[in-house]
Amino acid sequence: MLLRHAKSNWPEGMADRDRPLASRGREAAPVMGRYLAEELLLPELVLVSPARRTAETWELVAPMLPDRPPSRIEPRIYEAPSQRLLQVAQEVEPAVRTLLLIGHNPGLEELAAALTSHGDRYAAARMSQKYPTCGLAVLDFEIEDWRDLGPRSGRLDRFVTPASLGEGPDA
Repeated sequence: MLLRHAKSNWPEGMADRDRPLASRGREAAPVMGRYLAEELLLPELVLVSPARRTAETWELVAPMLPDRPPSRIEPRIYEAPSQRLLQVAQEVEPAVRTLLLIGHNPGLEELAAALTSHGDRYAAARMSQKYPTCGLAVLDFEIEDWRDLGPRSGRLDRFVTPASLGEGPDA
């Protein structure tokens, strides 16, 4: 699962890495957490970019889940191109069956597109038009080991946003 961080602010003079969530982002992140819980999309491991906005997104998503999964800050996710994100995922231990990456665009959007070979065509169309903040791509793979993850190896199960759930505008 690939979750883009929730909507953030960009106060003047603040470094990109230190940007906090905006009020709209603080509202959207729990919506996505509830969605994950209701749909039983429960990660076994969460890898989070070290940016403040991604950490805050995770801290608002996690309490909505029935059990908080292990999470790690993964420095390589910050401002990562899709190839680096793919490498991070390929290094996940095989015992983890469901992975959630929380990161940034354009890398997440490019990775989702690169991994998708088929799936829900309506979800693919929405994802190709815009991958807004708090957008979530859910991909399924028929692999036994994350090292086997590669281009066009996945099926796009769904692409959801707070707006598609009736919970506010996409940004």
